[in-house]
Amino acid sequence: MVWSIVPNRRDEMKILLIEDDGETIDCITTGLRDRGHVVFHAAGGSDGLRLATTEAYDLLIVDRMLPGLDGLSLVKTLRDAGSKTPVLFLSTLSGIDDRVIGLNAGGDDYLGKPFAFSELAARVNALGRRPTLAPVETVLHVADLEMDLLNRTVRRGGTVIDLLPREWQLLEYLMRNAGKVMTRTMLLERVWDFHFDPRTNVVETHISRLRQKVDKGFAVDLIHTVRGTGYCLHAPE
Repeated sequence: MVWSIVPNRRDEMKILLIEDDGETIDCITTGLRDRGHVVFHAAGGSDGLRLATTEAYDLLIVDRMLPGLDGLSLVKTLRDAGSKTPVLFLSTLSGIDDRVIGLNAGGDDYLGKPFAFSELAARVNALGRRPTLAPVETVLHVADLEMDLLNRTVRRGGTVIDLLPREWQLLEYLMRNAGKVMTRTMLLERVWDFHFDPRTNVVETHISRLRQKVDKGFAVDLIHTVRGTGYCLHAPE
C-alpha cells in the first residue's frame, strides 16, 4: 500500500511504533496516548511492515535494530513501494554517519537513544504538521498483469515473470501510466535518467525484451507501439 496526500485537520495522530524494547515501548505509548494520539505497536520488522502496508498511519516510529527485518530495510521497502508516510527513526546508533544512513534510507527524522520524551514528543508534533496520508494500493494491475511493489513480483495470469532491474523499472513506469502514450524521451528520462538523447536503441531493446516476457504466449498483447510517438501499455477493449 502506498499513500497520497490529504489535508491534516486533526491534532490527534494515528501512530505505528515498531520497537522491541519493553521499557521504550511503555514510555512512548503511554506518553503519546496521554497527549491524545492513537498508538499501535509491532515488536518486529516483519509485523511492522505488514501493519504499515495494510493500514493508514500519520507517522511511523521505527527502531533501527529490530528482530527479523531491520528498520532500515523496512523503511527502504516502504519507500520503494511509494510510501510517503513520515518516519522517525530511533536508534542507539546516533553518530553523524548513522543519522545520514537513516535519512538516506527514507527516514524523515532521527533520534538517538537514550532520549528525553519531551524531545521525541516535539519531533512527533513537527512531523505531524505535515499533511496526513491516505492509502493507495501497492499492487498494480493491468488486465491479468499484476506487479506487487512490496514483494517485488510480477505475474500474468498467475504465471511468475522474472525481470531484470531495468526491465522492472520500465514495466512499473508503463503500468503506473497505463493507457497513456509514453514517448521515447519520457522513458529515457524516467527510467534511465537521461535528460538528453544519447542516440541509443536502449528503449527499443528493453521494450522488445519486455514483450517477450509479458506478451509472448498470451492471447492478448498489452505492450503496444504507437508509431511515431512511443509506447502504451493497455488491454484492448
